[in-house]
Amino acid sequence: MERTPLGFLLVAFGGFVGAVARHGVAVAVGDATGAGTLLANVLGSFALGVLLTRAARRRTRLFVGTGALSSFTTYSTFVADAVTLGTTAGAAYVAASYAAGFAAAAAGLFIGKRL
Repeated sequence: MERTPLGFLLVAFGGFVGAVARHGVAVAVGDATGAGTLLANVLGSFALGVLLTRAARRRTRLFVGTGALSSFTTYSTFVADAVTLGTTAGAAYVAASYAAGFAAAAAGLFIGKRL
């Protein structure tokens, strides 16, 4: 990790961009059932897969990966959504989220290598 003022600013500004984008997804999709969280996490997993194969510069990975994608995806909201849904629906939501997230990351890695 780049421990410089620029590295810090890249992560901070990326975090701002990712958080605003995440809020946009929640507003657009509605998050009452966790659909917005699921969509954001799957999209973020895919984007991270592409990023890992395509981004050669450390500063790009800091801004996009550590900053933007880490605040775009959200584990804490994912857990809260799962608990809110109850035992059966929550367990299905967790299983679907992990399956879709791993599949999206694999697809991102595959596509990233093809570009």
